[in-house]
Amino acid sequence: MGDVTTMGTTQRRRPELATFLRGRRARVTPADVGMPPGLRRRTPGLRREEVAQLSGVGVTWYTWLEQGRPINASSQVLDAVARTLRLDQPEREHLYHLADVPYSPDRESPSPEAVGPEIQGIIDALDPHPAVVYNARYDILATNPAYRDLFFVPQIATLGVPNVLWTLFIVPDPVCPLVFRDEELPVMVATLRSSYGRHVGEPAWEEFIRGLSAASAHFAELWESGVVSEPGPRVKTFRHAAVGELRMTSVSLSINGMPECRIVTYTPDDEVSRLRAAELRELRPPETEGSRPLMRTGSGLWS
Repeated sequence: MGDVTTMGTTQRRRPELATFLRGRRARVTPADVGMPPGLRRRTPGLRREEVAQLSGVGVTWYTWLEQGRPINASSQVLDAVARTLRLDQPEREHLYHLADVPYSPDRESPSPEAVGPEIQGIIDALDPHPAVVYNARYDILATNPAYRDLFFVPQIATLGVPNVLWTLFIVPDPVCPLVFRDEELPVMVATLRSSYGRHVGEPAWEEFIRGLSAASAHFAELWESGVVSEPGPRVKTFRHAAVGELRMTSVSLSINGMPECRIVTYTPDDEVSRLRAAELRELRPPETEGSRPLMRTGSGLWS
């Protein structure tokens, strides 16, 4: 039954793929790709043979692709066609989906180093619930005051590395805000490895893995296990010197326009934790205008 359903879905995608390619081809003029317009063009955009030539594929193969015939397409060929047709990121992802080829964000696109005011405003509005923006390496891109309340420990602020994995693996257990590290850290490393598969060989990622492996034998051991996992809701226990332990449910939310980044929010899992979170907020010193932490300065996670 499953094979029949899959075959039917694929067959329905092919007409959509044909329509999509024809529409995008009609949108691109010869001038857009540096070609002379020519005489007596019967198509409003590029001809099929021109798309094939510019993409480095055979005319027959591209014609069959645009006709929705059952042919296989590699990611490299689809990338070439996408460049020729000047597809933006959503259109490119749509092309991959219709061609039944797994899509991953462009490896050449740099990871964002910060968030815009709109995303910062969203996580600030979530206060009194802690919220943070992570990228795929768990770099901390932005936080709200409640997150800083929950996670602030003077020993952590001296690390100077805005990355939650470095924090959790390097600081001594008595001062680490996360309780039950033996249960939580393997899940986080498995999530990191899932993202790493899209970045194998990239200098920034390889340097990160080497550096943390050298600094933490525990991380190195978990990394070598090869376990892979995806982000998901979890109940985590945190400790704070002023209010005690809090059980918080973490939920990850994707961010449109920021591939591989996510907002992680924490909500109290029980009444005791809710009361302690409220107490923690009452202990918060007032933030003066201009005192918002600059998360990427390298002077500390919460400096």
